[in-house]
This record gives sequence, C-alpha cells and structure tokens, in this order.
Amino acid sequence: MAAAPPSYCFVAFPPCSKDGLVVFGKNSARPRDEVQEVVYFAAATHDPGSKVECTYIEIEQVPKTHAVVLSRPSWLWGAEMGANEHGVCVANEAVVTREPASESEALLGMDLVRLGLERGATAREALDVIVALLEEHGQGGNYYEDGSSCHAFQSAFLIVDRNEAWILETSGKYWAAEKITEGVKCICNQLSLTTKIDAEHPELRNYVRSQGWWNEDTDFNFSEVFSLADDHLACCSGRESLEKQGGDVSAQTMIDVLRDKDSGVCVDSESFLTTASIVSVLPQDPSFPSVHYFTGTPDPSRSIFKPFIFVDDVKLVPKVQSPSFGDDDPAKKIPRFQEKPDRRHELYKAHEWARSLLESDQDKGQKLMRIMLDLEKQGLEAMEDILTRTEILDPAEVVDLFYDCVDTELKFFK
Repeated sequence: MAAAPPSYCFVAFPPCSKDGLVVFGKNSARPRDEVQEVVYFAAATHDPGSKVECTYIEIEQVPKTHAVVLSRPSWLWGAEMGANEHGVCVANEAVVTREPASESEALLGMDLVRLGLERGATAREALDVIVALLEEHGQGGNYYEDGSSCHAFQSAFLIVDRNEAWILETSGKYWAAEKITEGVKCICNQLSLTTKIDAEHPELRNYVRSQGWWNEDTDFNFSEVFSLADDHLACCSGRESLEKQGGDVSAQTMIDVLRDKDSGVCVDSESFLTTASIVSVLPQDPSFPSVHYFTGTPDPSRSIFKPFIFVDDVKLVPKVQSPSFGDDDPAKKIPRFQEKPDRRHELYKAHEWARSLLESDQDKGQKLMRIMLDLEKQGLEAMEDILTRTEILDPAEVVDLFYDCVDTELKFFK
C-alpha cells in the first residue's frame, strides 16, 4: 500500500488569530518532479443537462458555478487547495484507512476540492456538496501521474469560511466531520477525528458494526475505528508553533510555519517535496475582502507568497499556467500516463534557475532570496493596509494584483 504524502493544513480562528481574522494555510507535498499551476476560473452559468469532465469521469454540471482560484497538479482537473469568491477555502489530504482505497476511476479527492469550491458559498455548503458527490460517484483512481503503478488514497479535507471550519474525513463513501469555530486546528495525512463528531454519514455506525470494527462498548472514535495503526494522533507538529503565538497568528506567522523544515511541515525528502503552498486571510467582517497568497512554485522556504483578491475581470496569469496538451495529454489517453510531457510553466522554470544559483553561488543566491523576501514583505504590508482601512476597496486597485506580483518576481529572476 502506498504511503500518503505528508502534507499539512492549518486554520487559526480568534482568539488565536490577529485582528479578528481567520487564517488558513496548506503545504502540498507531492512527488518531487510534479508541477503545480495556479489557475482562475470565473463564475459561470451552465445549460440544463450539461456535464463537467473531471480528472477521470464525467458528472452532471450544476446551473451556476462560483469563481475559484486553485493551486493544482497541472495534469489533473481538480485542485490540491484553493478558494472561491465567497471566502471559502478547501484543502485536501490523501489518507490511508483500513478500508483499501479504490483503484477504479471515480472522483479524486482533488476533484472534490474544486467541486466543493465551485458549488458551495459557505464551508457547510461545500461539505454538503462533497459528501453528496462522494455518495453518488465514489472516490478512486491514481493520485499520481504514474503509468507504472496506481497510487490510490482515501481523502480528508479542511473546509474553511469566515465563520467556521469543518474537518471532513472519509473512507470510501463513509465520512464524519467536526466543526471548528475557535482556536488552532491542523490536519495532515493521518485521520484526526476522534469522538467529537458534528455530522456523519447516516449509515456510518451501522457499517462499522457490520464490519466488526466497533461493538458499541466504547465511545465511537472515528480515527480508532478507521486507522490502520495507532498513529492517528501523532500528527501536526506545526500546530504547537501556531499555538505559541498566543493571539497573534497572522499571514506572516502562517507563512513562517509552512517554511519550517525542522518541524517536518515543509517537506523535502527523497520521494516528496512541498510542490506549492497557500495562505488565506479571511476577515470575519464580510465588508472586507479575503486575501489568498499562492507560491505557484516548490518549497516555500525558497518561494515567495503572492497575493490574490477576487474582483470582476481579474487578470489571468499565463506565466503560472502549465502548457495545455488537449486531447493528446497522456493523462487523458487510455492507457494513461504512458509518457510525461514537460508541464513546467514560466515561473517554475525561472524558479529552477534561482534554485541552481542558490546551490552554485551561495552569496548571489542569498542576495536574490533577500530581495525576493523583501518583495513578499511589501505585498503583505500592502494587503494588511487593505484589510485595516475604512474605505471600501476599489476593484481596479487589485484587478492586476497577482499578475503584477508574478511579473515582478520573474523580472527579479531575469
């Protein structure tokens, strides 16, 4: 059975977070050579009876989908993490449970991230979308762009909005969820739900009784029932770092935690690398915009977080989008993944050059990194100004925001 990549997701609510903000973050640990792109899809209306083609299967489309911004492995349809125009953020974790994951092609956990964001205007709505689709279509298929072996996993999700978060953990079509409204919470590639369950599949307990996994002599503990081993609590070393901040968790704090290699939160191993990261700041006052920071490049300790704000006619950023191969994409042909095309986008290539500079000329590399971090700091301060000012944001001020940040980063690399 494949080991799940050790990704980490966090959320901090008041009183642990600064200025009444909700702060969300995720490191996406994936195969080292995989490219992630950052893509925006505008809100759209769809004809009755239309379909949507997900990574492996086609499903019914809904009449209206929300605008979304996604960080995703560039070979698939869904996303590792992202946000929508209503201030909902969703991130996915691959998990292993005692129920073997299906290799049959169905919805990937990453497809469910995008579907939840496109169809849910609150965290609870996104959760309801995900579990309904899980019931109807199931989850399964290869999580990696690998023609030699199928790596199938179950899914866990952190679903966040301005008011609450839900930890949703699944095994096949069965699921349980916990609601969070204060403090700090972390999920990783192990089950974490115990006896506090605020919503669940209606047949969950009957199913585990029928399997002989639980006999009602003890409180129902989701992790104990579904985990393969007693490792379901040894998770989330980064949570302590956030809790130590008292009431001061901010975007910068979350970024610092995601960059921490000593704790294991920033993954850089023989098999896996943090291939992209996100931090989102959601003001609990809905008159203020949410700000979403994406790296679009691997290893947050040598990447910079660039801000994105939802406005109408937001400028697209082709320099963080991978080339499209259409129907010739080896991910779409059967048998799948018989070859691996070059999916690197322009920012990824520039980042590779910067990495080689860091490794070959430390002085020059560190000077470049200082310049990049100063650029990031300017972006964070500008966003903090937007979130604390009294006048309403003029959309024209931020329509090119993410585009300009990527463009500036590329200019420094050149």
